[in-house]
Parts: sequence; structure tokens; C-alpha cells
Amino acid sequence: MSNSVNNTSGVIPSGLEQYTSQTDKSKKTELDQQAFLNLMVTQLKNQDPMKPLESADFLSQIAQFSTVSGISGLQKSLSSMASSLQSSQALQASTMVGRDVVIPRNSFSFSTGETAPISAALDARASNVTVTITDSAGQLVREEQLGAKNAGNVSYTWDGMRTDGLAAPTGTYKVKITANIDGTPTALTPAVRARVDSVTLGKNGLPPTLNVNGYGAVDMGDVMQIL
Repeated sequence: MSNSVNNTSGVIPSGLEQYTSQTDKSKKTELDQQAFLNLMVTQLKNQDPMKPLESADFLSQIAQFSTVSGISGLQKSLSSMASSLQSSQALQASTMVGRDVVIPRNSFSFSTGETAPISAALDARASNVTVTITDSAGQLVREEQLGAKNAGNVSYTWDGMRTDGLAAPTGTYKVKITANIDGTPTALTPAVRARVDSVTLGKNGLPPTLNVNGYGAVDMGDVMQIL
């Protein structure tokens, strides 16, 4: 094997430099680990006796080569993992079609004669939990005092009746849930129940999205519970 020598300094380029040197202007030389080590040995044999290669420099070049090789292998592994994860998510999403899911929302669509299941996560025991439902104009429709509740999931099903005893008309309603914890009113995040109509597969590595009846596209990560 012929040795490439820098004409101006008389010093042989490092193994890493030769590893990444160009054979022409359009294509780089690609060497495997054995070829790289051969270059390193050649470098040691032909180094300038007055400026011997320090052991630290030698180890640094090996470390750099290992890093380059390691990054390439890591990229392939991550790509394979991402592909596998995306396929798994698509399969999981497909099994959710036709099923109900619980998602965080402070508004919901309601049809006269139906009921509206509502829930919230309570982090600590509350002396009282209040559910307030208003219409699209902000007018009070129904307010319920659920009493004391322990930490956990708080569930409430609105029967569709207004405070005045009349049936609420079909429309969009908003819900607010407040818990009295240690004497302090605390707003909870309401969640509603809805049916998954279909699934849209993600592109460019993105996860699939659920098309939920009355709510449109919903990220799988937003699903709190599958029923």
C-alpha cells in the first residue's frame, strides 16, 4: 500500500483524515474498520521520529472512528425502531374504530333524549365537587353538587335536563368542574366520552390520529381511556 505524504510538512495525514479523504471530487473513500486500522499502523511506522504521534492522539483518532461507525449504526437502529413503533401504533389505532374513548374536552355535543357522560381526575380528596353546564351563549343550564369525593376519577352523567326541569335542546354545551380541596376551589380538567369513527395514518413518522364523532381529529396521546 502506498503512503500519502503531505508535501509541505512531510507528515502523513492521520488515519481519520485518510478515512474521509476524497478519491475524486464527487465520491468519498469508504473504509471498513480493518482498512482503517491498517492505515493507523502505517501511520505509526512512517511517523516523523522528531514528532512521534502521541498516544492520546492515537486513541483520539480511534475514538473518532468508533463514533462515526457508532452513529451510523445508531441511526439504522433508530430508523428500524421508529418503523416498528409506527406499525404498532397503526395497529392499535385500528382496533379503536367503533369504540368509545374518553378525551379531555370542556365542551360536548348533545342531542335531546340522550345522556352525556362527564368525568375528571381528582388528585386529592375534596369536600365537594361541583359540575356546571352552560349553553353556547354562556347561560346556566344545570349545576350539580356531587358532595365529598376521594382522590381518583370523578364521574357524572348529565341526563339532559335543565335546572328548571325541562329537556335541554340539541346543541353544543360547555362543562366546568370545580373541586373544593382544603377550602380552596380548584378547577379540574373535564373529560367527555365519544365514539371513534375512523383512523388517519400518520405520515413522515408521525403517529396516527383518531377521527372522533363530534370532535374531529384527536391525537392518540390525548386518549385517557378506551371503553
